[in-house]
Amino acid sequence: MTRAALAEAVGGDLVGPDPDALVGPDVVRDSRDVTPGAVFCAIVGERVDGHRFVAPTFSSGAGTALVERDRWPATGEQADLPVVRVADVPTALGRLGRHVVDDAKHHGLAVVAITGSMGKTSTKDLLGQLLAAAGPTVAPENSFNNEIGVPLTATRIDDRTRFLVSEMGARGIGHIADLCALVPPDIGVVLNVAHAHLGEFGSQAAIARAKGELVEAAGRWAVLNADDPLVLAMRDRTAARVITFSVDPDTEPVGDAAWAADLQPDEWGRYRFTVHLRLDGHHHRGTAALGVPGRHNVANAMAAAAAALVAGVPPELITTTLDGAQVTSQWRMALTELADTTMVLNDAYNANPDAVLAALDTAAQMAGGNGRRLGVVLGDMLELGEESATEHHRVGAAVATAGAAWALFVGDLADEFATGARTAGLADEQVVVAPDAATAADRLVAPGSPLAAGDVVLVKGSRGVALEQVAAALESVRGAAERAGGTR
Repeated sequence: MTRAALAEAVGGDLVGPDPDALVGPDVVRDSRDVTPGAVFCAIVGERVDGHRFVAPTFSSGAGTALVERDRWPATGEQADLPVVRVADVPTALGRLGRHVVDDAKHHGLAVVAITGSMGKTSTKDLLGQLLAAAGPTVAPENSFNNEIGVPLTATRIDDRTRFLVSEMGARGIGHIADLCALVPPDIGVVLNVAHAHLGEFGSQAAIARAKGELVEAAGRWAVLNADDPLVLAMRDRTAARVITFSVDPDTEPVGDAAWAADLQPDEWGRYRFTVHLRLDGHHHRGTAALGVPGRHNVANAMAAAAAALVAGVPPELITTTLDGAQVTSQWRMALTELADTTMVLNDAYNANPDAVLAALDTAAQMAGGNGRRLGVVLGDMLELGEESATEHHRVGAAVATAGAAWALFVGDLADEFATGARTAGLADEQVVVAPDAATAADRLVAPGSPLAAGDVVLVKGSRGVALEQVAAALESVRGAAERAGGTR
């Protein structure tokens, strides 16, 4: 669009020459990502003010920049730079995202939004693959699921885009409703209501209230987890049609539904299963085998399958695309074999109690099924509020009952993990604590480390603990031989 049209769309003031100059197609928030013609968003962050980089972006070829009026005077030596002045850059970015989506919907765009306490990014990856098999699709990079990432992803669509996948997170009541106002969903997918962010919400009921804002906004379909009562209850909060998904054999699918049956894991926890897809009375059966480990990823796959089905993807194409599908975002159930045969299950992107227990179950299954020892590297589970100590004790105890040969607990709450583990049977010599990821990595690769060649090692913690450093240290010292995932 022209700079003048951009200014009108975001409610901004043009400064500088060439109002009719075309800008785009890229919209970026990082000056290092500027491409010719790009719109640079000068966002004020906690540590960096994007306005510092506005002038250099034009040297890199930027077409214009969104700047804030109180930080960018309309006169002076910078007045000749072609910027658009707005009251608030994130708000302007949101308006731009909405403008692009509204225009694309006239050309047949369908928006599929995903939320849940865990599994959003993995489901986004799987859904993106299913939709891309049927038509041009835009999905978020990594976890672009907030008021910046959601509209930023939306700006990547064009008139040819058939599907937009939007991942939506929440840290309070009303957050998802606000995101839906920026990118209105045609199809809303709610995965689960777990213990993540209890410190911010206070209860699972409050989390359910927040997540349900998505189906209240869904225009056509609500995709709900029939295995989670708090999610299934959201069917009373939506005017959209409902399709459910499930993996629990005790759940009886009713009406339009997608479910998995006959789940059979291989030796590395990757599941083969029968895919059932039922819509408007038509029932399709097929077989798929995921390339990513974990039973919980079968649930993510069925959520993606249900959303793809109601988005118009043929059921046969859904099944064939799911077969061998991988999660492409980093540090999510990434299984790597090291040169000394140690297996590292890197799930370090984030953590909450339910997600840790699911990953722990998968890692224990891998170890037991291959006659190997289980080692666990766990970092703090943040944002649990008053339940923090209790939940860290509970998960620490689960590490012991899972049969771990050793455990390395990392962070300010490492001692809480350790207490639970020792109470449940781990001996003192089996438990190591470290204050941070760098120290944990040093202790794991140093002489006297509890790690032995051939161990299956789960690495998982909240984002703030950055346990990917531990996985990287293991690969660096012991050598990464090959990724153990893939099709079978």
